[in-house]
Amino acid sequence: MLKITQHRDAALESVSFMLEGRLAGPWVEELDACWHQMVANQQNRTVVDLTGVTFVDADGKALLARMWQQGAELRAVGCLTRCIVEEITKAGHAGSSHSSRKGKREGS
Repeated sequence: MLKITQHRDAALESVSFMLEGRLAGPWVEELDACWHQMVANQQNRTVVDLTGVTFVDADGKALLARMWQQGAELRAVGCLTRCIVEEITKAGHAGSSHSSRKGKREGS
């Protein structure tokens, strides 16, 4: 089970996804659908709060990596999620997508 809570901040032109539970199986597809809807609305800044996440499967990790490459900020505090976020962001630094994200962040 995964609970996804969205919060929009009009003043900051941002949206936050607060995730609680397991990012696995059909819940990955659910988050992906929420992400695509948000991208369609073209919010400038997106934060994915992984504080309440207890498990992430391979598909969940791949989705988080795609979200990060498309400009989402990943926030994590637990050992599991911090490790996953570090893997995603370190892998992104080696690829060309990092430079485009850096420019996007600096321009915001």
